[in-house]
This record gives sequence, structure tokens and C-alpha cells, in this order.
Amino acid sequence: MTTTEERAAGERAGAERELLPTATAARVRAAVRELARPHRRTVAAGFLTLVTATAVGLLTAPVLGHVIDLVAADRPASALTAPAAWLVVIAAAQGVLTAFGLGLVARAGESMLATLRERFVERALRLPLERVERAGSGDLTSRVTNDVSVITTVVREAVPALARSLLTIGLTLVAMAILDWRFLLVALLAVPIQAHTVRWYVRRAVPLYAAQRVAVGAQQQELLGSVGGAATVRAFRLQDEHVERVGSRSRAAVDLALRGVGLVTRFYSRLNLAEFVGLSAVLVAGFVLVRNGSVSIGTASAAALYFHNLFTPINVALGLVDDAQSATAGLARLVGVADEPAPASAPDHTEPAGGSVEIRGVGYSYRPGHPVLHDIDLHIAAQERVALVGASGAGKTTLAKLIAGIHRPGDGTIAVAGAGLPELGAAATGRTVALVTQEVHVFAGPLAGDLRLARPDATDDELRAALDRVGALEWARGLPEGLDTVVGESGHRLTAAQAQQLALARLVLADPPVVVLDEATAEAGSAGARTLESSAAAAVEGRTALVVAHRLTQAASADRIVVLDDGRVVEIGAHGELVEAGGRYAALWRAWSDGRHR
Repeated sequence: MTTTEERAAGERAGAERELLPTATAARVRAAVRELARPHRRTVAAGFLTLVTATAVGLLTAPVLGHVIDLVAADRPASALTAPAAWLVVIAAAQGVLTAFGLGLVARAGESMLATLRERFVERALRLPLERVERAGSGDLTSRVTNDVSVITTVVREAVPALARSLLTIGLTLVAMAILDWRFLLVALLAVPIQAHTVRWYVRRAVPLYAAQRVAVGAQQQELLGSVGGAATVRAFRLQDEHVERVGSRSRAAVDLALRGVGLVTRFYSRLNLAEFVGLSAVLVAGFVLVRNGSVSIGTASAAALYFHNLFTPINVALGLVDDAQSATAGLARLVGVADEPAPASAPDHTEPAGGSVEIRGVGYSYRPGHPVLHDIDLHIAAQERVALVGASGAGKTTLAKLIAGIHRPGDGTIAVAGAGLPELGAAATGRTVALVTQEVHVFAGPLAGDLRLARPDATDDELRAALDRVGALEWARGLPEGLDTVVGESGHRLTAAQAQQLALARLVLADPPVVVLDEATAEAGSAGARTLESSAAAAVEGRTALVVAHRLTQAASADRIVVLDDGRVVEIGAHGELVEAGGRYAALWRAWSDGRHR
């Protein structure tokens, strides 16, 4: 669930999202060359095989022309046996060669696509979370889903079809010239119309598809925010507002899609005009040449068949401009992320051994001029447990993410055991400070594998000890196959409380000196909250802990309580002290206690 201050900041800055980078056209071409370089022999072999297959297939028209000449000369039916046999041989040879050539091209294309996917996923997983949040999760999600899907379709279907079409067009034109150069000349009358059509289309399609990709990303971002925060939306009675915003984003995406459909329709209507002009010219030329005895009826028929057979490959090739524009837009978005430099890791010797946290003069804004935190000063001693409380929107989650290194302070500094987070780097910060939120993901696979994400070399006994520490060993043993039970979407479904205990067990295995729990028991509901609070207390025992308290019973058991109000620290002290003081915390405690006893 997105916190109030982040949700509000996101709504204010929704139109100002800093999208993830998109590569330039030159960089996309360079990336394609880089991806193709290891497979150039396979590509060359596939291309040569397809050239041979196309050349063999072009023998069909002259053989049919020969059949027409035999019939026109009133030859016996037996004279047609040999041409018929040749047609069978041509069809079989072309089929075998085409299948083999397409297989080679597909192998190279799939390998290139796999490399691109791996590079994209590697970079995406290393992106700073702050960078992803500024762009909006919908931007990254649409690249992972829509863009990858479009590119995959083009690689698997469009690239082989385009290769065959271009070869067929080129070799067919050569064959027409061999029949008679005048057939080639009149056939080229269609080219200016086709060239103009492509230029007209590309000028309009490139910006249209780029805008469509951005609109789809914005639509997914709005859907993710509304669905993910459904409980909050209902609590604040914002259903109508969110439905309208999702509808607005969807209408923008649909409008762009419909504009694309209209553009494609006009594109193909102009191509049909080019076909009509070209075929008419070839038929007229054939009539003239046959009448003056320059060519036979069979040769003129072969020329007409050649040009008619160009309809499909030309339409495929030009029609693939549509797919190419869409795929290029998607490829530019993938390459843009794949080219993002990985965050630099600090040397291992800079990683602190202690667990104290020092926060000095920290301020933070999701949008310039609209601060969420103001001049926060706080010292958390090693192995001290501090609870962070305050009303919704006070800035609790923002401060938690700053300490975990997800966001960088706009003002001030944060240090762990005397080492500033920027000096630590992302990798060392991740090993030193662990963040556990209410949004827990259970990875598909054996339960043991899910736990070993935190410590790959952990033994089964260590896994059981971690589960036992957080009170999860009993239900884990009760699974059909124990630690080997497949969990996640494709396996045994865990309850919200079990999933949270799994996350806490991973925390125990990772053994970081500093832990930030951001409402980590919120999803358990009233029934499981007490169990999860015990699990969380056991997991953080012996560590420095900042607990964003969803329930004030967590705050009451902490060593100290920090009260935030409107992004400022207004009270610090132990539970008893703050209740006696009668301030902001005392008011929250009275409201909490009254609510529990109703």
C-alpha cells in the first residue's frame, strides 16, 4: 500500500514523472550490430539459403509461361509432363530450403533477443529504487511486458518474413529484366507511389508510436497505483476519482491506438493504388510486345505472374514498416534501460561493522518546493529499537526509505556506524541496512530456495533455525513436502502472515546490523497481528531497528518512540514518558486504546 505522503506527492508530480531513458536511433542501430556480431555466420548462412530458396521459387513463372506456349502451339498433352514434374521439384526444393533458412535466421534472432532480455533484466534489477519510483513502476512494467512482447513478435515473425519478402522482390525484378528489360521498366512505375507512401507513413508513425508507448506506460502506472492502493482508495472514498483518472489514461491510450489504425488503413489504400498502376502497366506492355512479336504469350504471361506475385512480398515488406516502427520504439526503450550504468559499489573495506544510525538535518522532497521531511535530527544507538509513529502522511515511510538508502536526502546526512550512505554505495548499504515492508513477494519455487535468496550457502538446519526464530517452523513443517514444497503463484499459496514470516526469516538469514520495518505487520489483520509482532521482535533482536509502527503496541514495547507530525520530529521518549507528557503521542495512544476497547 502506498503511504499517504508518497501517494499525494505522486499525484502532484504525476505529469512530471522522470521516465527511464530511451536510446537514440543511432544507439539502437549500434546495439543491434553488437547483438548480431556473435551470430553473423549463422545470419549469413540463413541469408544465402533464403536467396537460393527464392531463386528456385522464381522458376515457377517461366515454367508456367512455357506451359502456356505449349498450349498455344497446340502440342500434345504428353508435352506437359516434364513441366509439371519440374513444378513439383521446384515446390519441394523451395519448401525445404526456405524452412532451413528461416530456421537459421530464427536461431540468430532468438539468441540476440535472449541476450537483450538478459542485459535489460540485469540493468533493471540494478536500477536504484529511487530512480524507478521517479519514473513510476508503470514505465518499467510496460517495457518488461508490452515492449518485450512487440520485439519478440517482430523477431520471430516479422524479421524472417521481411527477409523473404525483400529477397523475393529483388530477385523477381531481376527475373523480369531477364524476360525483357521493358517489363522491368514499366513495373518500376509503381515505385514512386510506394516510396512516397512509405515516407508519408514513417513521418507520422514514428512520433505516434513513441507517444503511444508513453501513454501505455502512464496507463499501467495509474492501474498499478489504483489496484495496489485499493484499500486506501476505498478508505478515503476516492473510487470515483481514481476511476476517472484510470479512464482518462485509458482514453488517451485508446485514442492513440485508433489514430494508428486510421494511419495504417490509409497506408494500405495507397499501396493498393501502386499495385493497380504497376499491374496495368505490365499488362499493357505485354499486349504491345506480343502484338509486335517481341515476346511470346508465355513470356508476357510470366512477366504478369511475376508482377502479380510481387503484391504479397511488397505489401508484407512495406506493411512491416508498421511493425518495424513499433518494434523500434520498444527497442529504443529497452536499450535505454540496458545502457544505464550500474551503480558503483563501494569497496568492501568501507562497510561498517557497527549498527548505530546518525541522522543530521535531513530534509526530502518528492517535488521541488514541496518538502515531505524537514530538518530531521535523530540518533539511534547500536542495537536500540526505535518506533516511528505519526498520523498518515507524517513522513514515516519516507524517512524509513532514506535510512534504507532507497532515497537520497535532499538536505543533511545519514550515516551508519559513522559511514555516510553515499560513501557506502548501494551494495554495502543493502548488506548493512535491510528494509522489510508490508509488500512481500513470495518467489515461485521451493520454500528452501526462497529462503536461500538471503543466504545462498545456508544449510537446511540454518533455514529451520531462521523459521523457528520467527515462529514459522511449525507451518513450514506442515507443508506437503516441507522445505522442498513449491510456493508462490505456481505452487502452494501462503497466507499474508506466512509470507511476512518468510520475509522475516530471510532477514534473520541475511543478518544485517540495521533493520527498518515499515508497517511489516499491517497485512496480517487483527487476528495475525500479535503473532507477527512477536515474529518481528524476534527477528530484530540484537540489531539496530527502526520500526514504522502500524499498531501502537509495537511502539509501546520499543526502547524509544519518535513522533513525526507533518514531516517534523515533535516528540522523542519512552512510552511511559510520552504518555505522561500528554502531548501528540499521548493523544494517539488514547485514540488507539479507545478504538481497541470498542
